Amino acid sequence: MAAARPTSSPSGALCRQLLLTLTILTFACDACKKVTLHVPSKLDAEKFVGRVNLKECFKSANLIHSSDPDFQILEDGSVYTTNAILLSSEKRNFTILLSNTENQEEKKIFVLLEHQTKVLKKRHSKEKVLRRAKRRWAPIPCSVMENSLGPFPLFLQQIQSDTAQNYTIYYSIRGPGVDREPKNLFYVERDSGNLFCTRPVDREEYESFELIAFATTPDGYTPELPLPLVIKIEDENDNYPIFTEKTYIFKVAENSRVGSTVGQVCATDKDEPDTMHTRLKYSILAQLPASPTLFSMHPTTGVITTSSSQLDRELIDKYQLKIKVQDMDGQYFGLQTTSTCIIHIEDVNDNLPTFTRTSYVTSVEENTINVEILRVTVEDKDLINTANWRANYTILKGNENGNFKIVTDPKTNEGILCVVKSLNYEERQQVNLQIGVTNEAPYSREVSSRSAMSTAAVTVNVKNQDEGPECSPALQTVRIKENVPVRTTSNGYKAYDPETSSSSGIRYKKLKDPKEWITVDENSGSITIIKSLDREAENIKNGIYNVTVLATDEVGRTCTGTLGIILEDVNDNGPSIPKETVIICKTVMSSTEIVAVDPDEPINGPPFDFSLDSASDSDVQRTWRLTKINGTAARLSYQNDPPFGSYIVPIKVTDRLGQSLVTPLKVILCDCVTENDCTSRISPRTGNGEVKLGTWAILAILLGIALLFCILFTLVCGVSQAAKQPKVFPDDLAQQNLIVSNTEAPGDDKVYCTDGFTTHIVGSSTQGVCGTVGSGVKTGGQETIELVKGGHQTLEMSQGAGHHHTLESSRGGGQHTLDSGRGGHVETDNCRYTYSEWHNYTQSHLGEEPIRGHTLIKN
Repeated sequence: MAAARPTSSPSGALCRQLLLTLTILTFACDACKKVTLHVPSKLDAEKFVGRVNLKECFKSANLIHSSDPDFQILEDGSVYTTNAILLSSEKRNFTILLSNTENQEEKKIFVLLEHQTKVLKKRHSKEKVLRRAKRRWAPIPCSVMENSLGPFPLFLQQIQSDTAQNYTIYYSIRGPGVDREPKNLFYVERDSGNLFCTRPVDREEYESFELIAFATTPDGYTPELPLPLVIKIEDENDNYPIFTEKTYIFKVAENSRVGSTVGQVCATDKDEPDTMHTRLKYSILAQLPASPTLFSMHPTTGVITTSSSQLDRELIDKYQLKIKVQDMDGQYFGLQTTSTCIIHIEDVNDNLPTFTRTSYVTSVEENTINVEILRVTVEDKDLINTANWRANYTILKGNENGNFKIVTDPKTNEGILCVVKSLNYEERQQVNLQIGVTNEAPYSREVSSRSAMSTAAVTVNVKNQDEGPECSPALQTVRIKENVPVRTTSNGYKAYDPETSSSSGIRYKKLKDPKEWITVDENSGSITIIKSLDREAENIKNGIYNVTVLATDEVGRTCTGTLGIILEDVNDNGPSIPKETVIICKTVMSSTEIVAVDPDEPINGPPFDFSLDSASDSDVQRTWRLTKINGTAARLSYQNDPPFGSYIVPIKVTDRLGQSLVTPLKVILCDCVTENDCTSRISPRTGNGEVKLGTWAILAILLGIALLFCILFTLVCGVSQAAKQPKVFPDDLAQQNLIVSNTEAPGDDKVYCTDGFTTHIVGSSTQGVCGTVGSGVKTGGQETIELVKGGHQTLEMSQGAGHHHTLESSRGGGQHTLDSGRGGHVETDNCRYTYSEWHNYTQSHLGEEPIRGHTLIKN
């Protein structure tokens, strides 16, 4: 608050006024810009006064300073009071100093503060001068500070028209804030044009008002066009920045590196954008737990990052931050808001599980399986029931025989050691194991292989128990020759008591004897043969016959074993030919290959000798011949060209030790190319047999039959049509045998007379019979028609009428009659005449109808 001034005389006041004016002029001459701000008489501390455009004077200024300590200038040119100020009727001014420390350049802006009431009086006093000034009916920039304290009505500016020098002008306005919502916020004095605001305005509700000003005469004349008038509401920092969330929750992994992003907070401010009122700055006010400081926040973006790598979930799993956002770029008088940020520390596998003990001792009875013998526990500081905490147990040593396994109890995370394969006290009384443990998740830190796994020693003592007789080995064998005499005895299966290693007191019983070949002695376990043993019998594999034996001790405990009787081979089987029938396609082959087999051991088997049985008849000896191929095969071929048919050839095969067997082999000589062609026939000698036709063969046969019927039907139709035509010559025989050629010379064609010949005339045809074949010969330019004498022929003509002509032959005394007209006929006896004779005859009778250019046809 400025101090009150003492009362002074009028002359002293005048002197001070002159001194102030001189000072203002001095500062104004040096300033690069002069700004006048209209303010009320009383200003509170940290009150927004106005805004100065600093960029117009000095764009590269990095230092802003005010000459008056009661005022503070921000980077965007906003002017704020630092203390409460009471303005007198005098003016108050100060200078804004702009400087750049890099190039040592300075600029000044002169700021003059005027009381609003004084400005109003000054404007009234200059109304007359302004009437004579240049034209003023133009848009004038105008603004109102939001939430202004008045006094109201608050003078804004004066609108005036130059026509007021000649007319009485009434001023009026319209638009939002006048006759539209918010109504009656602005008004203008009708006579003076002074524009006033009636109440405070909120910029966040109305950023500006676009009014229309009118200048009219009392009689309604409008000497001026409507004037657009924009009133801007100057922003006041009256809105606190607000975080988008009341509480932020983030997660970050423990042991994260410095600078790892945790999350980002955000706040909004309703004040005017791109001003100091909305320039926000973020910061962390407090951290819980407070020590050590682990987080930092970017002041502009609000991004929270780690400032230390000492995050350890096992020590502290949650942190709470109190964060702040403040406008005015964090200036102490800026509006601020706080919020809470909770940061959860996520677990990583940075702690290895460790056994609570380094050694364990347990015991188990022999011959026991699928039993739990030990539980081991571990400690792990990582988060419970996660992959970083759950344990995986492993048996590292001592379980080479697979007697044990260790699994994890999912509820307690304990290791359960079990026996999965029985132990034998007589073989091993103690087992030493080494077990290890790891986590399901891989270890996050780099460590050596030794320190990455915790281990413990487990000693398992095997307890002895009286388990009864032991059948070991489970399979025992004895050797017996096949075909030994019945009642032959041999050693049998032997069980023993593991405690005494003796077989006394053990009784034996046969459980399974597939062929009932033996009996088992109850006390000794020896066997007696009761049936002949046959190594080649059915179901005997590899010459071993298995018998199952049950051994029982004195208290009834049992065990089961198998006695394998190895049947030693005896040469009791002759070699035989397994293929009973062979086929020889005589047209393509003259022999076939036969193979013999011997069920005895190879020592009693091949090589074989093949021969025709000597007891066979002489026809077999003359017809067939055997040739040895190798030790097990021979070639059978025929000789003396036997006929097709089926033959029985007895073949004797002898093994190396002289054991032989005669096999009657059926040989089929067949007229075939492959054996398959012969297998379906009943009699290969004649080829008669049952033949089965396939579907396509039947269809082909039916198609052929249908085609034959079509051909037969066509022939029948052709014959019937030919029978309907009359076999007569036309009435005009000469015309029927001549073709019009438009020439007087005779043609070159000839007439052929054949059995059942036909002569063709243009447009008609006729048939006739003239015995044997006749021919026409052309000699010396004259054709001769030779008619060979045959039977009695008749030529019936279809043209001409009522004339009877007779042609008599000069040779052979034959007589020929030519009837012209219907019913006429020609009778030939010899049917051999020259062309001249025929020509002379026909020309004498054709004079009645002249003929031009006819040629005799040869057909």
